Amino acid sequence: MIASMTGYGRANKEMDGYTVHVELKSVNHRFCEINIRLPRQLLFLEDKIKKAILEHVKRGRVEVFLNIEGEGLVTKAISIDWDLLEELVLTTKVIQEKYQLSDQITSQQLLSNENILSFEEKEMENNELESTVLEVIQSATLRLKQMREAEGKSLMEVIFSYLDLVADNVHTIKEYAPIVVTQYRDRIEKRIKEYVGNEFDENRILTEVALFAEKADISEELTRLESHISQFKQTASTNEPIGRKLDFIVQEMNRETNTIGSKANDPTIAKHVVEIKSLLEKIKEQVQNIE
Repeated sequence: MIASMTGYGRANKEMDGYTVHVELKSVNHRFCEINIRLPRQLLFLEDKIKKAILEHVKRGRVEVFLNIEGEGLVTKAISIDWDLLEELVLTTKVIQEKYQLSDQITSQQLLSNENILSFEEKEMENNELESTVLEVIQSATLRLKQMREAEGKSLMEVIFSYLDLVADNVHTIKEYAPIVVTQYRDRIEKRIKEYVGNEFDENRILTEVALFAEKADISEELTRLESHISQFKQTASTNEPIGRKLDFIVQEMNRETNTIGSKANDPTIAKHVVEIKSLLEKIKEQVQNIE
């Protein structure tokens, strides 16, 4: 199935005490690049998440947003630095005795010191976390894949419509090309007659026309162009990433078209060459989106 490189997939799952949310967004890229934004407690899953996505995505830049809501993964606890607290109390007493101070330090004052008392979050052991996250990643990836394939199908319908028009123009040029030589012979013969009348060397004309026909011969380029069109369609029917191959074929089609335009030296053929180049440019723009 042909796939576009742009798409979106979303999935979530609720568990006891928390909910896992995953969003995937993909755009065009020359290679396959996966960027994952994870909560700190899930960093150990980064490689497994990439591997799960790569089973379905072969090309494009994929942004992965994963978020967990709820309190099911952490517990909060109070942490007290008892050694520092004891040292502070003893130091306070020494200062009071030395300077004969009557004010009393309270427990609230001691515990308000952030160096003595702090709140810590501890991760709870959750054996289901890994499987839950990977399950949600899988669901979001499949939805991303479905969207990419649907868009890929639409892209190929547009591309094939352009390709059929290219084939029509190639066929028209192929049918018209022999007329160019005949027209050239008629022009040469007419000019000679204007200068020397009806008495002229027929062999001289035949030689001149033969040289022109050889120089303006575009049969090989037309055959290769037809072959590229066929190859494009065959490649599009394969079940693998084809974006780069199609892009290369379009480049070859452009090259043959340019050669036809430079060799033919005829306004009618030039008109069709311009039309083919315009269509190939549109095809190239669409191919840039194919995986």
